[in-house]
Amino acid sequence: MKTKNPIGRKLLDNTVKLLSVGASFLGIFFLAWILLEVTQRGIAAINWDFFTELPAPPGEEGVGLSSAIVGTLIMTVLAVAIGVPLGILSGVYLSEVARGTRTANAIRFCINVLMGVPSIIVGLFVYTILVLPLGQFSGLAGAVSLAIIMLPVIARTTDDMLILVPNALRESALALGTPKWRVTFDIVLRAAKTGMVTGVLLAIARVSGETAPLLFTSLNSFYMPESMMGPTSNLTVTIFNYAMSPYEDWQQMAWGASLLIMISVLGVTIFARAAFKERAK
Repeated sequence: MKTKNPIGRKLLDNTVKLLSVGASFLGIFFLAWILLEVTQRGIAAINWDFFTELPAPPGEEGVGLSSAIVGTLIMTVLAVAIGVPLGILSGVYLSEVARGTRTANAIRFCINVLMGVPSIIVGLFVYTILVLPLGQFSGLAGAVSLAIIMLPVIARTTDDMLILVPNALRESALALGTPKWRVTFDIVLRAAKTGMVTGVLLAIARVSGETAPLLFTSLNSFYMPESMMGPTSNLTVTIFNYAMSPYEDWQQMAWGASLLIMISVLGVTIFARAAFKERAK
């Protein structure tokens, strides 16, 4: 049997390590660059009025984005309430109920396809099934579009994490006479909760910056949302409108809204990680 040259193997190993480290530092560099740029440009817009005042008419200074902040929070919470339970239950079905069946394979294929569908297509779909029948844009339609985007990410992550749980753990619990549903929810899900939390955070981070689906569903508004059945203000569409405007004050507010979204996603991620680690102890 011919043996490989140890010098060549060591050279290849060191080359791969060097490329991996270089790629990691390249990603960190661009991440730090984005964080620094957004912070420098957006920090000047952050003040008390930014969180408490409504947007002013075009050309007037002293605007706030309170309506967009509230609208974004409402739609995100509603999207999480819809998408997270459905995504987790879908992953549980694929891994624990229909594992190894043709049905599960077909559903996994559909989930993979849905993960690659552009968000604007999702927005157009929700526009067809909700906005047109209701006759108006609404925050509810926007939340549904965000939930659809979250669903495949959470379902696939849950499925993958549950598959990694050793079968011996399931068999041990079943041998003690524990019902299968209780084994799934009390044992298997607990064992995979780290990866599942990561999937949920990834899904929230993805929808937090979506603009295209909201243009077709919730649109935008300058007023504080009183109902989810009408056009609802949100930060992403506001950033799009303000950044494209000729007014420097609006452009500054767009940077401030971008900074707020970035800090919110980072804060939610850190809080969830910390709370989860504390609970795991």
